[in-house]
Parts: sequence; C-alpha cells; structure tokens
Amino acid sequence: MLWYNGKLIDAKDATFDVADRGLLLGDGLFETLAAFNFIPFRLDAHLERMMASAERLGMGLDREALQEAVLAVAELDNAPCVIRLNVSRGAGPRGLLPPETTNPLIFATRAPWQRSIAFGEATLATVSIRRNPTSPTSSMKTLAYLDPVLSLQEARAKGADDALLLSPTGSIACTSMANLFILNQNRLSTPALDGNILPGIMRRALLEVAPHLGLDVSEGDCSLEELRKADLVMASNSVRLITKITQIDGKAVSVHSMARWAAFTDEITKLISKECGGFTLSR
Repeated sequence: MLWYNGKLIDAKDATFDVADRGLLLGDGLFETLAAFNFIPFRLDAHLERMMASAERLGMGLDREALQEAVLAVAELDNAPCVIRLNVSRGAGPRGLLPPETTNPLIFATRAPWQRSIAFGEATLATVSIRRNPTSPTSSMKTLAYLDPVLSLQEARAKGADDALLLSPTGSIACTSMANLFILNQNRLSTPALDGNILPGIMRRALLEVAPHLGLDVSEGDCSLEELRKADLVMASNSVRLITKITQIDGKAVSVHSMARWAAFTDEITKLISKECGGFTLSR
C-alpha cells in the first residue's frame, strides 16, 4: 500500500503522468524517515525542511497534505518502518520552465526498518565527484539525485561501503547519504551549512545532544587530515541514525572513543523512546 494523491491505494494501481516534471526533470523533493510504534521520528523537522526547500523552488505545497501522507503509511502497521515522502511539481508542458499553475503530486511509501542498520560501522572511499555549493541539489533532497547515486557506485567499486565527498576547495562535505562528524577530545566538529551539504535531521539531533555530553560544538571547514586523525568519526542520517566510520581510503581510523560512541547511541535511543511512544531499540 502507498498514499497517493490523497488516499491509500495498492501499489499496482498507482499511475504516473508521462508529462510529470519529477519523472522527466527531477523537479521535486523527497524526505526519508523512520517510524516506530506508528510514530514517525522527527516528523515536524522533516516537514519543515521539505516546506523550506519547496519555497526555495517556488513550489507551493500543503503541509497538512504532506503530514497526512506520512501518518497514513506509518499507521498501516506498528512494525518499525522507513517512510519515503515524495513530491513532484506535477505535470507540465514540454520545456524547462515550470508552468504558472501546477498541481503537485504527493505520494508516500513504506518499507521495513531493520535494527541491524542502526549504530553500525562503515568504510569510506574518497570519490571524484565534488559537492557544488552553488547548486540547490547539494543542500536539498531533490529528486535529482544522480550525484549521490554515482558517488556510491564509485565508492563500492573501490571496495568501500560509502562515498566520501569533498567540497570544491578540498574540505570534507558528506557521504553519499549522510552528514559527517569528527570527535577530537572534547570537541565535536562537522562541516558548516555552506551550501555543500544537506541540513540533516539527525545532524541537528547530534548537535542538540552534544553539549549535554560535555562536548564543544564546531561547525566549519573540516580537512581530510582532521578526519583521518580524529578520535572518532561518525556519519548520521535519519534511517541508519549514526554510523561509526572505521576506515577511509583503505586506512583505519581511530575508534578509541567508545565511551563517547556509547553515549551518543544512548542519547539517540532515548530521543526515539521519548518521541515514539516508549519504543526501545533492542541491543
């Protein structure tokens, strides 16, 4: 089942206009979030981000309709799930310019969420694709997602789990699917929201809990050398939560700050329990 333009339908009954701009041009947005006990985790933050992106694109969206779509698929079953909320600007005439009047297409799907993907480990490989701070696709979750797709393919070809993308100046940006964090002693550093990276929902959550763990937070340029010499490197996204990075370009990175790692996993587990009806992530 999926939520499609106002109602729940069977996936086989979904139809798409061949003139849909999301399909033809990647002219649309998406959000991916986890739900536990029927409750989408950090739903408001996800909707706020999508609405802000839609405003940047000049795409009029109804927040209530977006929320209705997410809740409808979340409430199909109480099993933990991954929800993908998709919005296209809708159908339009041939050409690049959007029509003056549009009818956005909204649909949401769900898939099982597996406990094994949370708080895991991953290796990274630096890839040739760079993040472009002048492109909205670097700081928004648009349907034009080819850069992350190709980045991940390149990283996998190098034997890594995920890609390490750099900015045009050579500072670290993100992975193909996650924000990055560097822990050195009592300082938690992460790339700034300078157009190169997505303002991640889990990124925001980690920045919120870090001071409670006695950490100073720094947002700014982070070098590849800093990443390699860190006490701990973490990646964050809304489905995998946080991931421990164990290797970069074939070389091991420190995983010595296990007490800090455990503290972060505990804090995220508490947030999920608090917001999602007491749901507990089993160890």
